[in-house]
Amino acid sequence: MSELFTDFTSRQGLRRLWIRVGLALSLSAVVPWAVAANPPATPPTPAAASTSNASPAPTDPAAPSAKPLSPDKHPAQFSASARRLYDRTRSQLLQVRTLLNGSQASVGSGFVVTSDGLVITNYHVVSQHALEPERYHLQFSTPDGESGDLQLLDVDVRRDLALLRLSGKAELVRRMTASPLPFRPADRPLAKGERIYSMGNPHDVAFAVVEGTYNGLVERSFDPLIYYSGSINPGMSGGPVLDEEGEVVGVNVSTMFFSQQMSFLVPGGHASALLTRSRTAAPMKGPAWPRIKEQLMAYQDELVRNFTAQPWRSLDHPRYRLPIPPEQYMRCWGSASEADAQGLQMQRTQCRMEQALFISEELQTGYLGVTQEAYDGSKLGALRFSRQFSASFRNERLGGADKDRTAPYCTEDFVQQKDGPPLRAVACLRAYRKLEGLYDVSVLVTNVDASTEGALGRFDARGVSFANATRLTRHYLQGFAWTTR
Repeated sequence: MSELFTDFTSRQGLRRLWIRVGLALSLSAVVPWAVAANPPATPPTPAAASTSNASPAPTDPAAPSAKPLSPDKHPAQFSASARRLYDRTRSQLLQVRTLLNGSQASVGSGFVVTSDGLVITNYHVVSQHALEPERYHLQFSTPDGESGDLQLLDVDVRRDLALLRLSGKAELVRRMTASPLPFRPADRPLAKGERIYSMGNPHDVAFAVVEGTYNGLVERSFDPLIYYSGSINPGMSGGPVLDEEGEVVGVNVSTMFFSQQMSFLVPGGHASALLTRSRTAAPMKGPAWPRIKEQLMAYQDELVRNFTAQPWRSLDHPRYRLPIPPEQYMRCWGSASEADAQGLQMQRTQCRMEQALFISEELQTGYLGVTQEAYDGSKLGALRFSRQFSASFRNERLGGADKDRTAPYCTEDFVQQKDGPPLRAVACLRAYRKLEGLYDVSVLVTNVDASTEGALGRFDARGVSFANATRLTRHYLQGFAWTTR
């Protein structure tokens, strides 16, 4: 197996999966539930919508029908708790605007967390400025219509968070920082069913408060996300979610398309940790690519270490053991041909992490996926089966060169496992242009031992080091074995 990447070692100098709340519905932002750029084929799953807002942002007809009301316009329709919390915290709320040539390129929300003017929001809300600070400028606006500038101090792309500093008129900053929002202590966890309140500026219309329910953490997610029953809308990305005492329990990050009252929050503890880690940081100078690379390198090491420690399950097949990942932080979907169908028979299992890391509108990374297909061509005969089976292997898409990654470089070999069928394997790498040392790896596998039976497998990893690409390829190939001879 190691020979698959031998030719690539001389090319190491190559340069080169929920949507987030805060840009437009058309923008992908990390999520968990983030949509990856050109992802491998996956089973149909509900899409997630970013809760940030681009300007202008068309209303998506597929978005949840429930819409938050602005307390500025309809205070009578809110509960006493919601009105009390909004009145108490409105001076700490702000809209975060990314400006291009003086016009809004995107908008989200944020909130003041220290008396010296530090602000928490989502990374994807400020990603344009973070990656191209010479083109994009950050500005804030208050519920009363006052405005000022923002400085970027640090980012946490893994949790889709950013730390900012207010910069503006001294009197305005003094009012905004008089009572910063506190974080709920970790030793007082929420109970499922507790009421919590999301704040933000949906669709750049007006500041709003949305009542909802805490429903625990999302299952099968590599990093924890809070499942919130409430209608978060684009433009609310980065806004705070408060408990009855006015303490921050989470940060708005995403919502689910084609659903009602299904939204997701970054746990407040991660925002508190970012604040603790970077509260004395100087404003970032230049594009944030080096900081992002540092964080992605640490993340992919942890992800790969955890993934390869798990034993494979197997697709149910009388002849082959085909590797299927545990559903610890993946969801797997199965499909098959009709039992009485004529011609080629097929069964398929597709698994993919639904959490991807948002880097830019065009680039999401940091996720794994596995697809396994088993074919039975006994009703076709060897020649017809060979043609159809070969066509299935050829139609896999590997992506091409774009502004973020190189074209795939592929190598092919035949692999004989000690206790498994002979395999034809193709391994492809795409190098990241601005994140040197990170790659996308795709491994295609087919058996070559039977005339009317076959198995096709595909493994994908986005944003891993060369060493981990090799490690994952070996781990995947070792998952193929005989069930019976």
